Amino acid sequence: MGPKFSLGRLVATPGVLAMGIDLDPYLDRHVSGDWGDLDEEDKTENELSLKEGFRLLSAYNTPFGKFWIISEADRASTCCLLPEEY
Repeated sequence: MGPKFSLGRLVATPGVLAMGIDLDPYLDRHVSGDWGDLDEEDKTENELSLKEGFRLLSAYNTPFGKFWIISEADRASTCCLLPEEY
């Protein structure tokens, strides 16, 4: 499955960088519409947001902890961050 939207400028917070994980596979999942470890309600909301041009959120649980990927509504930027850094 190919990209469903543009990631724009990619940024990551110090907390995510300190995890020391390769973010590329998670960014690939995010941009292809695999929203990760969200409940069904949040996944449905992302599908609406994809169509309507709202902000998109994915959550991924890794062996090193949980982190989020948020793409802004205008798709100008995407940020990888820890939930506590929000």
